[in-house]
Amino acid sequence: MRVMQETPLKQPTPAPARIHHYDADQATVLLVEDDPVLRSTLAYNLSREGFRVLTAGDGESGLQLARHELDRLDVVVLDVMLPGISGFQVLRALRAKTDIPILLLSARGEEQDRIDGLELGADDYVVKPFALRELMARVREGVRRRAVPAAQPPTVLYRGPLRVEIDRRQVMVNGTPVPLRPKEYGLLLTLTFEPGRVFSRQNLLDAVWGEDVIVDERTVDVHISWLRGKLACAGLDAAAICTVYGVGYRFVVPEVQESIVLGSN
Repeated sequence: MRVMQETPLKQPTPAPARIHHYDADQATVLLVEDDPVLRSTLAYNLSREGFRVLTAGDGESGLQLARHELDRLDVVVLDVMLPGISGFQVLRALRAKTDIPILLLSARGEEQDRIDGLELGADDYVVKPFALRELMARVREGVRRRAVPAAQPPTVLYRGPLRVEIDRRQVMVNGTPVPLRPKEYGLLLTLTFEPGRVFSRQNLLDAVWGEDVIVDERTVDVHISWLRGKLACAGLDAAAICTVYGVGYRFVVPEVQESIVLGSN
């Protein structure tokens, strides 16, 4: 058996993206805003731009509408201060399911509020009061980003409460950093890049250790055990990394807890 050696971790090949062809007449914008005057004003102007506009006046109905229309949505414009379910809670729930561009609206312009929104996965943050033309431009930019899949793999993966920042090689569960060794990180990145796909042990060895390195397949089991333990300590369900007996492993995106989605502000 050859001696194991460190090899550069290969980035997983991105799965084919759903391609949207940018056309304002077909693009759909979900607007979640509790102020009826502002909601009707924005909906009117978005419609004039040629967008199909869906509206909701509170977080719960907005989340339900987003889930129902998820395959047709191009951008979500989301107020932060909503009755019942807050905008941050809606954002978190959506990020567990989709990478659709989400633009936050808020009357609060403090730096920490912006940071919280962006760390939860918002693509943009607009402080009220704002110029209508600026907001329209930001929505159009979000639709354009959605229209053409990026040539490069994503820089951040959102998998339920799990967040993997690829550029920074940082892993977080519910905002808590999880320190991982290089091989543990490589296994997690490979599995989470294609959730639901079953990877054989040999697939994982080739992706993380390298095709030219001969390693016993049981090494994968040991590292998976360590990885599960660290993620579980941070609050991720250990069943997220599912054993497929006789084959290998797959990552199953954990459901967002209802207490998080339905809690009060």
